[in-house]
Amino acid sequence: MSNDIKIKKGLDIKLQGEAEKVVEQATFSNFCTLRPEDFHSVTPKLVAKEGDMVMAGDVVFHDKSYDAVKFVSPVSGKVVEVLRGPKRRIDAIKILADKEQSHKDFGVFDSNANAETTKSHLLSSGCWPFIKQRPYDVIADPDSEPKAIFISGYDTAPLAADLDYTLSGKEAELQAAVSALAKLTPGKIHVGVKSNTSPLAGLEGVTVHKVSGPHPAGNVGTHINKINPVNKGETVWTINPADLVIMGELLLTGKFNAERMVALVGSSVQKPRYFKTLIGSEVSTMVYDNGVDKNGNDRIISGNVLTGKQVKPDGNLGYYSNLISVIPEGDDYEFFGWNKPVFDKVSTSRALTFSWMQPNKKYDLNTNTNGEHRAFVITGIYEDVFPLDIFPMQILKACMYEDLDEMEALGMYEVAPEDFALTEFVCVSKQPHQQIIRNGLDLMLKEIG
Repeated sequence: MSNDIKIKKGLDIKLQGEAEKVVEQATFSNFCTLRPEDFHSVTPKLVAKEGDMVMAGDVVFHDKSYDAVKFVSPVSGKVVEVLRGPKRRIDAIKILADKEQSHKDFGVFDSNANAETTKSHLLSSGCWPFIKQRPYDVIADPDSEPKAIFISGYDTAPLAADLDYTLSGKEAELQAAVSALAKLTPGKIHVGVKSNTSPLAGLEGVTVHKVSGPHPAGNVGTHINKINPVNKGETVWTINPADLVIMGELLLTGKFNAERMVALVGSSVQKPRYFKTLIGSEVSTMVYDNGVDKNGNDRIISGNVLTGKQVKPDGNLGYYSNLISVIPEGDDYEFFGWNKPVFDKVSTSRALTFSWMQPNKKYDLNTNTNGEHRAFVITGIYEDVFPLDIFPMQILKACMYEDLDEMEALGMYEVAPEDFALTEFVCVSKQPHQQIIRNGLDLMLKEIG
């Protein structure tokens, strides 16, 4: 039986501004910021207070409901500010980075250690937050045992970083991390790759799947659905390849090195390329030093244009992001835009649209939704771009009227908001699909989880 995953349903959104395969060292960021909102469902309890000095790898906060899940500092320096929101909610922890970095030494890990020792080491070193779980798309529960672990080494999102390029030369770190994770599951570690030349394809102890097709072929949720769907009472874990590198380096050297290779992309970037930086660094150290107009009307996104989060010019790189997208802000009104042929936009419809005639054309799109929020319209277009064996319209409606039994029956246990990014993009009703799914997952976590 072939391990190949071939996806036919989906949509490739080809945009201008793909990153050239050139790597530069980003300007060293004076500040590093950790935002608890990057870790969904985590209630932070501070360990490091304002004025404390920390090393890279020192604990900054832990999960209030599970003390063992620790979140560590990506840099050494001084905690200069704890930003709080309503009801004294912790919104951000800002660290002034030292010019000369120092790392906490966790010691070289014994590769022959058992599962319990491995889990304890990943928890104490701050690597556990890299592991997420389905159901609920949250940080994995350390007390659970996954039936399988999924890693996607092929990102098909618009302008996504080329993982074959960014992971090149990191085979030793990847192998160390995969070997450790293999001890935590009785099942298989499934790895999706674009080709057999991927650094992930040659790893030992994994099941490799060659992935092809339009986006979302590279989504880990697509792989789970096609290989080993999640049923009630079951758990699978997922982890990003870039996070595997950090985990592997910690196991091999004993140091938490939060270095990321980040792709700066988008039509508003004069020279799109790759940068080496650290988790939580200021985006301005890459964006404004490299051709983006400070006075331009652009949107900066930590992540891709479908699932990423908008950040301010003085904002920071998201904890899990390896991409910064910069595209024009769509805050202008197109007069009679609904009543004329469309030549410069991507569309799945052929009614007065012509993107289907130029499948390889790259577009300069902005953030305009080209319509307003309205009631759901049954058109069948969701199913055209949704490859999962799930009814997208029905599961969205079940989330909206909060029917837990129906959500469960429709396959809610294996989905994440990113799986509905394309249906949100093509939605003629302009409904916030990803937020609807997130709210539904939160409800299930509260009532069932």
